[in-house]
Amino acid sequence: MNQNQQQQSSDGRHDDDAALSDFLASLMDYTPTIPDELVEHYLAKSGFQCPDVRLIRLVAVATQKFVSEVASDALQQCKARQAAVVKDKRDKQQKDKRLILTMEDLSRSLREYGVNVKHQDYFADSPSTGVDPASRDE
Repeated sequence: MNQNQQQQSSDGRHDDDAALSDFLASLMDYTPTIPDELVEHYLAKSGFQCPDVRLIRLVAVATQKFVSEVASDALQQCKARQAAVVKDKRDKQQKDKRLILTMEDLSRSLREYGVNVKHQDYFADSPSTGVDPASRDE
């Protein structure tokens, strides 16, 4: 490498370091949705301990992003499933337009991220399960 390329490479690293430092400093003022204590608990449970609050909050932000993406994907799965049900029942008019997220929707979404979820055979995956029969008609 010549002198000019080394200078540009050094400037690029300096810019990246400055951006990272700014980002880590901004984490001190940010309060993530997932509490620091919860993140610390699970990090300690996995054998990782760090006194730096910025790193704890970075893990919290990454976890929040992951949960948000999984929930968004599960919602899309739910909408697609319910749209397919409506097409199958064209002659019946669907009066209840609520979106009902099922374990199958969540499992499909998580599978895309490499997480395999298995639930018990007795798991109730029906919106009316456990509801008082008198309130089902409402």
